[in-house]
Amino acid sequence: MESVYFNEEHEFFRKLLRTFVEKELRPHADEWEEAGMFPTELFRTFGKLGYLGLRFPEEYGGQGLDYWYTVILCEELVRCHSLGLGVGLLVQTEMATSVIEKYGTPQQKREFLAPAISGEKIAALGITEPGYGSNVAGLRTRARRENSDWVINGSKTFISNGTRANFVTLAARTIGEGARGVSVILVPTDAKGFSVGRALKKMGTHSSDLAELYFDDVRVPVANLVGEEGRGFAYIMELFQGERLVLASFANGINQVLWEEAMKYGREREVFGQPITQHQAWRHRLADMATQMEAARQLTYFACDRLNRKLAAQKEISMAKLYACELVKRVAETVLQLHGGYGYMEEYPVCRFYRDVAAFGIGAGTSEVMREIIAKEAIG
Repeated sequence: MESVYFNEEHEFFRKLLRTFVEKELRPHADEWEEAGMFPTELFRTFGKLGYLGLRFPEEYGGQGLDYWYTVILCEELVRCHSLGLGVGLLVQTEMATSVIEKYGTPQQKREFLAPAISGEKIAALGITEPGYGSNVAGLRTRARRENSDWVINGSKTFISNGTRANFVTLAARTIGEGARGVSVILVPTDAKGFSVGRALKKMGTHSSDLAELYFDDVRVPVANLVGEEGRGFAYIMELFQGERLVLASFANGINQVLWEEAMKYGREREVFGQPITQHQAWRHRLADMATQMEAARQLTYFACDRLNRKLAAQKEISMAKLYACELVKRVAETVLQLHGGYGYMEEYPVCRFYRDVAAFGIGAGTSEVMREIIAKEAIG
């Protein structure tokens, strides 16, 4: 279904990106999944193509474009059949760098943002801790001021890009307790006292790395504080809006891929003398699925439009993230069922996506948190 939100430039970008993804990336997806990581040089490849700085200022190597390009990037990247690639790249371009672009100093932007946009440096976002997932205000990693340095102690877990990041955009407690004590500090991973723990084994998204990070008296300059001290929680909550839009867009892209796989298989596979898609039970089930997919897509586009126009969008983004990310799990299950035994085989994309989307109701804010945000705004 066509959207009123995209212009000719958006659609041209989508066409070019889809060609690149299907010709240059998809043939290697199985290899990356088996290796447990996509090649590091792809960061530089995407940097040269301009995909790592779509929304960022041209002054630092970005393209200065709107949020619609990020939505398109997410929807199209999943067509390579390796969600882990999209996760690693969008951590780089949205999750770990947006706060630097908005609140960082010119020096921070030159040292961290510009090389992240070019792909010369890989970024990770250090928020989640053992025992502190949704409760960001309760995190325990601490940074104390000592002369001209921050001295950092603590640990992080479930960190995407963690095994190969050149710097971490770190949430740490600098003053007091609760939300007002959290600050954001940029930590180069070559700093003494920083170490990577286990590379975590996951149910899905096998082509992206996930790690534990440790900070043992890590020293970084006071100048690496992003924005104001004690404002980190507010920055993170703001950052989550873009991150949740990314997850919803990934979900919508996967829904579309799974729909295409369902049509391809369902029209070829005959049961009781006719294609699966001609059986009324499946036709009605697929009709419901198509309706729900379009609802998720348009809800996401509406939320993006508000964000793009700098309007309040927390409720709308939370709705989009909740609905799209819960729906994609049901779509994956439905399409796997349509494939029958073949859907359980690794050679079919639905098998991989079924695993990958299991975390969509967890990352970037759980579905339970999304419901509470919506309830607060809708009910009071």
